[in-house]
Amino acid sequence: MDFSWSDEQLEFKRSVIKFAQNELGKELVERERQAEFPRDEWRRCGQFGILGLPFPEQYGGSEADILTTLLTMEGLGYGCRDNGLIFAMNAQLWSVQMPIFSFGTEAQKERYLPSLCRGELIGAHGMSEPDSGSDAFSLRTRAQRVDGGYLLNGSKTFVTNAPVSDLAVVFATVDPAKGMWGVTAFLVDRGVPGFTVGRNLDKMGLRTSPMGELILQDCWVPEDARLGPEGSGAKIFNHSMEWERSSILASHVGAMERQLEECIAYARQRQQFSQPIGHFQSVANRIADMKVRLETARLILYQVAWLKKQGKPAVMEAALAKLTLSEAYVQSSMDAIRIHGGYGYMTEFQVERELRDAVGGTLYSGTSDIQRNIIARLLGL
Repeated sequence: MDFSWSDEQLEFKRSVIKFAQNELGKELVERERQAEFPRDEWRRCGQFGILGLPFPEQYGGSEADILTTLLTMEGLGYGCRDNGLIFAMNAQLWSVQMPIFSFGTEAQKERYLPSLCRGELIGAHGMSEPDSGSDAFSLRTRAQRVDGGYLLNGSKTFVTNAPVSDLAVVFATVDPAKGMWGVTAFLVDRGVPGFTVGRNLDKMGLRTSPMGELILQDCWVPEDARLGPEGSGAKIFNHSMEWERSSILASHVGAMERQLEECIAYARQRQQFSQPIGHFQSVANRIADMKVRLETARLILYQVAWLKKQGKPAVMEAALAKLTLSEAYVQSSMDAIRIHGGYGYMTEFQVERELRDAVGGTLYSGTSDIQRNIIARLLGL
């Protein structure tokens, strides 16, 4: 495995960091307090090319390979403090755009991908339901075949981007008796009769990333709104999850690097007992542990990216990356608060927000416990 970068890749990463530092995260403390989605910054990211990175030019993308894409997202995490905005973009990239690109018809790709890549449309992914979370395929949302299409009935919850979405990838079952083999995916446009967005969901962190409910009541969609064949929803979902688990936390690596640099700077300048606090072993050890977590996370992230670039399966490695990165970010965020002491606990210093944002990473795209189950199963247990 060769993780060396070309000058062109490194220059693009630097340009992304500069863009993020100059254009993103404005008035973040207040926006986060109000749980306000920065649509203007979303559009700028689309115009810059972030939302189109791994997709072909014919659909508005940049045709970047997976390693370049994740390096870019790492740079974005370093330069932009708004983890909610980055999370919302990742949710669209891997669970809306990627399944359309991988399983959609040519007409579906041409209809949706260019606008999604430019940031003109916002997509949501509707799988989780009030009674099905980790047990993803025990869906109650039904798709009944009718003349010319399907009637969808059910509800989805914990849907990232739902309140601001223009389009949703919705999973429903055509036959509960078939279990996962009855699950089917559909592309549902906002404004279609019978399709509404329910209440916004207030949450602990990632507050600038809106989350809500999707409600389907006798929502008719034409047959050409089906994504893939009937019964292929489980395949589409698992494909999305492998991409998402491989990629959605790349920005965490950049955030952890920025976090480490800020903790080192603080430990050098903060004086207690007539010396910098970095001279105290307990503080220095925390910083050393943050460095170990950062480099471990970076290596496992790029191992997954390398495998995917080679066209090799990465189910185990994606689960390892999701588990390692999410848990590492939580622990390093705790250490950052401890290093900053009382200041780290104060909202205005923007240290405590990292912890609140990090906790979500242990839950979305499969909880840490689910990742451990996947790893154990693949080990033959």
